[in-house]
Amino acid sequence: MARPLTIALSKGRIFEETRPLFARAGIEPCEDPESSRRLILPSTREDVRFVVVRAADVPTYVEYGGADLGVAGKDVLLEHGGEGVYEPLDLAIAACRLVVAGPAERPAPARGRPRVATKYVHATHRYFAAQGRQVEIIKLYGSMELAPLVGLADWIVDLVDTGGTLRANGLAPYETIADITSRLIVNKAAMKTRNAEVRALIDAVRAGVRTPAGTAAPTA
Repeated sequence: MARPLTIALSKGRIFEETRPLFARAGIEPCEDPESSRRLILPSTREDVRFVVVRAADVPTYVEYGGADLGVAGKDVLLEHGGEGVYEPLDLAIAACRLVVAGPAERPAPARGRPRVATKYVHATHRYFAAQGRQVEIIKLYGSMELAPLVGLADWIVDLVDTGGTLRANGLAPYETIADITSRLIVNKAAMKTRNAEVRALIDAVRAGVRTPAGTAAPTA
C-alpha cells in the first residue's frame, strides 16, 4: 500500500475552520490535535493522514516534501514567498486583511524614513519597495499595536479582522496590502508523481468548500 497522502495543518483558528471542509469531504482526524500529543494523526481515510505543525512552517513542510498538501493563510504564503508550492484552491475561510496601520489622527512620521513594525518582514519590504517608498522595518513577534504607542515605530503591518484591537489602541488602518484567506497548497513533486490521488483530494475538498455546512459533500 502506498504511503498515505500527508496534509500539514496548524492548530487554532485555521484548523477549526478547515475541519468542517475536510469532514464534508469524508476526511477527519482520528484524534483531536488540540488535546493529542501526537504530531502525526491518522484520519478516517486510510490513504490520508495529518501532520500538525506551526502555521508559519506549513509552506516549508509542503515545499520540501514533509507533507504532500497543507492549509496556510495567504499571509503566511506572502511572507514565505510561495514559489515552491502550488496553490490550487482558496478555501474562503479565516478571512481578514493584511494592512498598514498607525495612529488614527495619522500624524507625519517622526523621522525621514518611517519605521514599520511587523512580523511580516518580507511581505512588507516587497510592498513598500514596489511603490518606491523607503521604510525601516523592525521585526516583532507580537503586540504590534504597542509599537506606535511607545514610539518604537510610526506604523505597523499586521492582520486585521474586525479592527477592534486597533480602535481600542487609538490606531486605524491606512492601506490594505492584501485580502487574506486560507489556501490549500500542494507539493510540486507530489502533483506530478501522485497526480490522480492529489487531484481527487483537491476535488473532494473543493466540493466541501461549495457544500453548505451541515450537509455532506456529493460523492462521485
